[in-house]
Amino acid sequence: MKFTKMQGLGNDYVYVNCFEEGVFDRAALARRVSDRHFGVGGDGLICICPSKRADFWMDMYNADGSSSQMCGNGIRCVGKFVYDNGLTDKTTITVESGGEIKTLELHVADGAVQSVRVDMGKPILQPALIPVDAEGDTFINQPLAVQGKRYMATCVSMGNPHAVVFVEDAAGLDLAAIGPDFEHHLLFPERVNTEFVQVVDQSTLLMRVWERGSGETLACGTGACASVVAGVLNGLCNNTATVKLLGGELEICWDRAGTGSVYMTGPAETVFVGELV
Repeated sequence: MKFTKMQGLGNDYVYVNCFEEGVFDRAALARRVSDRHFGVGGDGLICICPSKRADFWMDMYNADGSSSQMCGNGIRCVGKFVYDNGLTDKTTITVESGGEIKTLELHVADGAVQSVRVDMGKPILQPALIPVDAEGDTFINQPLAVQGKRYMATCVSMGNPHAVVFVEDAAGLDLAAIGPDFEHHLLFPERVNTEFVQVVDQSTLLMRVWERGSGETLACGTGACASVVAGVLNGLCNNTATVKLLGGELEICWDRAGTGSVYMTGPAETVFVGELV
């Protein structure tokens, strides 16, 4: 089976062209290829498939084999893959993932995609739809007890659930120690991605992320979107902000007064191609 290793800000996945390759147990394959010692190494598996509703379908699995609805860094790499490999010649495409359709604008230079702008859609704030096991219309700046400590969290779905926690020092946190307890907290029936965000100024956020099913990763595109939405809702940042992650930077714009969508712009890179035997 041929595959391509790609990354967006260090958020790396193994990509398989399912127009040509047959993958029957994708969860098992995700676990196999994601292992950084005995496999290819990555945060998960993304299968690029035909879609009846969009130009392409992104079928995504975390490193532990669990299915995931959306990945902002992953979907940018899908845009680069399909253009660079001749599956499309369009620079505006649609990609289905998790039952939703996203529109991608591909920024091309010298015949290859360099960066991608994604319309990530409107943020979901209702607890029942995120989902969060809580009453009310929103879950904004609400207390969350983890390991006997009280955190203030704002919950947002960008196609997958996020709990955004604003902190004074993101770099000083021991995410390996606290991340799993956020991920598996009883408030989150489908688990949750947790962003620990330090506000630098109104236009700049520092973010670390613990992703459900993968642990700490170098970047999370949907998490960056959720962090800006949470920052705006808490009066901590502008509608347009740069989110600095361990793997690089993303430009996020929440067009709150217009379309209501969140737009994410960032790079996508091919690492290498190979064949699994």
